[in-house]
Amino acid sequence: MSFLMTTLREKKEVDSIIRDTIDKVLVLRFGRSTDSVCLHLDDILSKSVREVSKFATVALVDIDSADTHVYVKYFDITLIPSIVFFFNAHHMKMDSGSADHTKWVGSFQKKQDFIDVVEESGDSIHL
Repeated sequence: MSFLMTTLREKKEVDSIIRDTIDKVLVLRFGRSTDSVCLHLDDILSKSVREVSKFATVALVDIDSADTHVYVKYFDITLIPSIVFFFNAHHMKMDSGSADHTKWVGSFQKKQDFIDVVEESGDSIHL
């Protein structure tokens, strides 16, 4: 299902989507299209895209692309899949129940779990 979503393979593409996504939560999934856990997450994300489209944008970042490694290092992506959230070009910290508040690591069990996290992320923004 990852073929249904925007896949970013270049640093300039990642820079652009971070900069240009305004007044919506940006969800960047870092991972590989060949990893089974990433594929499970991609299936959940693709089924959720329409429901979150009014308040979130979802894109995939290919960690095997040499050009995106600057972000892989910056966000310390050591486990995949990892999801990083942004709002108006600002990295959002979140409480995912782990010591790392910079990203969500792993998949979701079902579509509603993902939607709830994105909605909660959007609700925590104070404009």
